[in-house]
Parts: sequence; structure tokens; C-alpha cells
Amino acid sequence: MSRRRVQLEDWLAGIVGERDLVLEPAAGDASFRRYWRVRTGETSLIAMDAPPGQEDVHRFVDVAERLRAVGLNAPQILARDLARGFLLLSDLGERLYLDVLSPQNVERLYGDALGALVVIQACAPTEGLPAYDDALLRRELGTFREWLVHRHLAIGLSPEESAHLDAGFEHLVASALEQPQVFVHRDFHSRNLLVTNPPSPGILDFQDAMLGPVTYDLVSLLRDCYVAWPDERVARWAQGYFELATQSGVLRDIEETRFMRWFDLLGVQRHLKASGIFARLMLRDSKPGYLKDIPRTLDYVVRVGSGYPELEGLARLVRMRVLPALQARRDD
Repeated sequence: MSRRRVQLEDWLAGIVGERDLVLEPAAGDASFRRYWRVRTGETSLIAMDAPPGQEDVHRFVDVAERLRAVGLNAPQILARDLARGFLLLSDLGERLYLDVLSPQNVERLYGDALGALVVIQACAPTEGLPAYDDALLRRELGTFREWLVHRHLAIGLSPEESAHLDAGFEHLVASALEQPQVFVHRDFHSRNLLVTNPPSPGILDFQDAMLGPVTYDLVSLLRDCYVAWPDERVARWAQGYFELATQSGVLRDIEETRFMRWFDLLGVQRHLKASGIFARLMLRDSKPGYLKDIPRTLDYVVRVGSGYPELEGLARLVRMRVLPALQARRDD
């Protein structure tokens, strides 16, 4: 047993008053955080281990309290040792959206999630949140070029292909920055939403929240990297959210066509970033499990980007060079 695990167990024993605790690995994520389900009698709790220097537990505490203050179902923080990066949380359960979504229940579950999202955007306080600015947007897009194209696939881009990529990036950044800026969860998708008793959904993995583009979380949910729905259905959900956001005051004097363009282009930005991160998780962090999600993620880039003249060169690069290289690597 690691020294860190021993420290966590000693801390938990002091909190709950029992030495013989049962710790079971809970669902993890792509970070350095580790989660344990703590069984004590009939009670189930969640312990978070966020190593200082690798994770900022203060951000998790801050955002959890912001979400709970507006009635959303984020974990309650029951005990904390911020210096060592330990938290004891309420247990929201194990029924992830990703595991239970089906054509029969998706309208209800997404309805709950979209209702929670409009509360986040309309009510959650944004003071002090870092800005999703020009530099961060470009840095995120850079992960696609560096980690997927260059490092993972070893694709050498021609000057013309590099120019198409740069031009596409410029349009994506400009579109993101012209949108109304709201509270952004940043990973509002099926791996981080739980089916719970009301209020549902339970919301996880929110510690990277920022002040950013209004369509970001909507894209995360509806154009999920881990589950795909027909384009017509996604468009209908996005249009419905546009109406909800307009009624709630999140959007003011914005035309639906402009909102849908924002939605499309922000999705391209997010999916390029995600595909780069998936490659980085394998190459840098020895987490290859996300590689299987890259083709689905980039398929969105091709389908949507091909419909916008300013992104046509970028979409062609993904279709003609990146996706075939991924297929060849899988076939080896």
C-alpha cells in the first residue's frame, strides 16, 4: 500500500471514527485525482485524493460550493484537508449517463441536463473564474497539431496544409470569442453526469470551470466524444436550448442562425482539442483507453467543417490525412 493511501486512510478513520474502513476504487478520470468509495456501515461516501502540485483541490471546493448554492446536485463537501489534497464527499451514485443512455430515455435525461445547464449559465456566480481567452483557445487547438498529428501519427504537413490548419484555427477562435461569456463547466457530458434522485443530474468533474463561450457546455453534451446521436436530433435539441436560454436571459438579441453557427464551430474547436488530449493521454500519461474515441470525435470535425467554406481546408486535412493515418495505425 502506498504512503499516500495510508495517509488517506488514517485521515478518513479520524473523520468517521472507524479504523476498519472499506475503500473501493470509484470511477476515475483523465487527471491525477483518485476517487475511492468509502463504505462504513450502511453509508457510502466518496474520498478524493488530489495530490498537491498536480491538482488544485481549492478549485474543486470553490466550484462545488457555487453549484450547490444555486440548487444543483454537485457533491457536498463533508470534510477537507486542503493542504494534503484530501476531501470527503457525499456519494451521488454510480449511474453515469454514458452507461444508461438509450433512444428511449435520452429525451428525459437530456431534458434534465439542459435544465441544469441553463441554471448554471443563468444563476451560477462567475466572479473570479478564469477567462477562456484567446491564448487558451489557441493552446488547446495546438494539442491537436502537436500530440495527434505530429507525435502520435508522425504526419508531416505541407506548407499548404499548415496554412489551412492555421486559417481554420483563426476562424474557430474568433467564433468562440464573439459569443456571450457565461459560467462554463468544461466537461459537461455523459461521463460526468449521473442519474440521481431529484435534483438530477448529479454533476461531477467541474473543477476546471471558467468564464467562456455560451455554446461550450451545450456542445459537450450534445456532441459528446463518447456517444453520438443523429444530426437532426442534435440540431433540434440545440434549437430548443436556444429558446430556453433566450427566455432565461442568458441570450439577448441573438438570432438562432448565429447561435447555431457558434454551436457548430465551437464543436469543431472542442473536438480538435479533445482528439489531441486523447493522444496525449496515451503518449505522456500511459492511458491508451481514449484512443478508440478519436475517430468518432474527428468524424464530427469532418461533417461539420465541410459545411463551412472557411473550415473546408481543415476538414479536408482531417478526412484525407489524419483519419486514414489513424486507420492504418489500428490495422498494424
